[in-house]
Amino acid sequence: MADRKRRWGDRKDGYRVRNLDSMHVIAPLIMPNRTDNEAVMTETIDITALNKYLEKKNYEGIDFKYTFFHVILAALAKTVVLRPRMNRFYVGPKLFDRKDIIFSFVVKKQFEDDAHEALALVKIEPDSDVSPIEQIYSKVKKFVCSVRRENKQDKTSDIMDALVTKLPSPILRFVFKVLHWLDYHGHYPSFLMTEDPYFSTAFISNLGSIKMKANYHHLANWGTNSFFVIVGEKHKKAFPTEDGGVEWKEVIDLGLTIDERIADGVYFAKSLKIFRELIANPELLEKNIKEDVETGDKK
Repeated sequence: MADRKRRWGDRKDGYRVRNLDSMHVIAPLIMPNRTDNEAVMTETIDITALNKYLEKKNYEGIDFKYTFFHVILAALAKTVVLRPRMNRFYVGPKLFDRKDIIFSFVVKKQFEDDAHEALALVKIEPDSDVSPIEQIYSKVKKFVCSVRRENKQDKTSDIMDALVTKLPSPILRFVFKVLHWLDYHGHYPSFLMTEDPYFSTAFISNLGSIKMKANYHHLANWGTNSFFVIVGEKHKKAFPTEDGGVEWKEVIDLGLTIDERIADGVYFAKSLKIFRELIANPELLEKNIKEDVETGDKK
């Protein structure tokens, strides 16, 4: 999002949305919690074109492979740039445009029961000349290599270990009440906000990487995250053909949970069309992130 002049009522991480219609004014008063306003959608996506695209990207000898997770993140990034209301959030009764596009996700250091997890936060640069797929790929590669090969821990875990493991429970509860009050009034500490995955545009869980199937994850009343995405495991699905037969194609299931107050159903539907178009034609992710995507609909 382009920088806007800060006005009274804005936050360090968002600009206050003013001149709202009555529905957006009333909605947070009727149902004030983010978890009260979950809109849940599921998408089954044909990844035939995506698989061919990845075959081209993963040339022989490449040290860190492109995956469908990178493509999904890049498609989400471009969708949010083109559909900025997907990057809104409520704090109390107030609606805000988030200043940055930030994705958060969990990286498992090793696929073992006792292995530690690291929280990644990736910031998208809308004004960069680097394509969305290359932005995502380079940022994810840098983080994954640091936590797996160099055995480093993410800053979020460092902060939580220092806070949670050192304080008695009564004091810890008081600390979180204070933090919640600070967030409500726009004074949440920046050093915590920039490392907290619940202050991101979208939290993405790649369950397919651990061979799990799921299509729903709740939102949280903590932080400002209005969008949760679950990426399921690849599997085969039968599609009808014109001659009355079936064709088996590889697909993945996505579970999308969104705070329905940030936009209306028509806006969500058009945003999903852009996302589907990008997955069906992943070469579009090689272009500038701000370049329009034709879906047959006008904004």
